[in-house]
Amino acid sequence: MPRLVELNHIIESGMSTYKGLPGPFICDYLSREASKGLYAGDTTFQIGKIEMLSNTGTYLDTPFHRYAEGADLCCIPLSAVTELPALVVRIEGPAIGPEAFSGLLVKGKAVLVHTGWDRHWRTDAYFTGHPFLTEAAAIYLRDFGAALVGIDSHNIDDTSGNARPVHTILLCAGIPIVEHMTQLGELPDRNFIFNAPPPRIKGMGTFPVRAHAVIPD
Repeated sequence: MPRLVELNHIIESGMSTYKGLPGPFICDYLSREASKGLYAGDTTFQIGKIEMLSNTGTYLDTPFHRYAEGADLCCIPLSAVTELPALVVRIEGPAIGPEAFSGLLVKGKAVLVHTGWDRHWRTDAYFTGHPFLTEAAAIYLRDFGAALVGIDSHNIDDTSGNARPVHTILLCAGIPIVEHMTQLGELPDRNFIFNAPPPRIKGMGTFPVRAHAVIPD
C-alpha cells in the first residue's frame, strides 16, 4: 500500500496564518445538545459554522488571486492540482534563487521547496525573515515548465517590500502556488505524487487545501 503524508496545517479557531489578517472563527450552528428532540430516539447531529478568510492555513493560490481574468477555484482544472509527479528541493534561504533548481527536471512537476520554516508555525518568528523565492527563481521555474510550486514558508515572495514578482510570474503562467506547507521533511526527494485540490468556488482565487503526498511502496 502507498504511504500518505499530510502536508497541511490543521485549521483551528483563532489561529493566525498571516500577520494582520484575522484568524478563523469556528463554532456550532447546531450543537448536539440543541439537536436533541429534533430526531428520533437518542439521535443527535452537529452542524458546524466557520467564518474564515480564504488565506488560512495551507492554501492554494490560483491565477485569479493575482489576475482578475485568471482562472478561479472553480475553473482551475483538476489536472493542475492532482496526481502531479513531484520533487522536493531542500534549501534554507532566505533568498532562494534559480541555482537551487539548476539541473533538476522540473517540467510537469510539483516543485516543493523545503526550508524548514514550518517549525515556526504559530509563533511570532514565522512572520519575519522567512525564506522566499527570488524573481529569477520564478522565471526559471516558469521557463522550465514547473506544473505547481509549493513552499513551507510564510510567503513564496519577499514581504519586506510591496512587490510580489513570484506570484505575478507564476500565476500569470497558470502555475498554481501552495503556501504554508508542512512536513516536507517526511518526503523523499523524488518519486511521489502530490495532490492539493480546492473546493469549486466561483469568484475566489485562494482557499485552504488538504495538501498531501502519495508515496509508493
